[in-house]
Amino acid sequence: MKIGVTGHQRLTDAQAWPWVKAAIDEVLRSISGQLVGYTSLAAGADQLFARCVLEQHGTLVAVIPFPGYELKFSAEAERTEYDRLLSQAASKEVLEAPPSDEEGYLRAGQRVVNETNLMLAVWEGKPSAGLGGTADIVAYAIGRGRPLVHLNPLTRSVIRHHA
Repeated sequence: MKIGVTGHQRLTDAQAWPWVKAAIDEVLRSISGQLVGYTSLAAGADQLFARCVLEQHGTLVAVIPFPGYELKFSAEAERTEYDRLLSQAASKEVLEAPPSDEEGYLRAGQRVVNETNLMLAVWEGKPSAGLGGTADIVAYAIGRGRPLVHLNPLTRSVIRHHA
């Protein structure tokens, strides 16, 4: 099963991360067959998802939004974790340089949706702050008829959208 992720880098309630991890783990444990996780390895939800996939002995596929993406990490710890997770990915695809970073994020999110059978969204339910944000990728996934599991860290709820 190919599973992709989209989600926030930061949460309004930072104490929600343990709940998010438990919810991701529960979804991943319910998958039968070979687990393949697709992610751009952004800080926050993407990196947490990648760690969960690896803990479940799944395969990691990195979809990098553009060359030089690693320079966009503002915190050293997040960049170090990005490098560590990227080194554990079975494969990586670096997308062509876009006209803007935001367009690169949108393209990478769309690529993850297009390559997967199921999407996980760690999303507080609010509009995207910029092009390519979580809300944009959720809308794209639903528009493509991709099954989606919405993990809302504010309400601690899990909502399943079926194709």
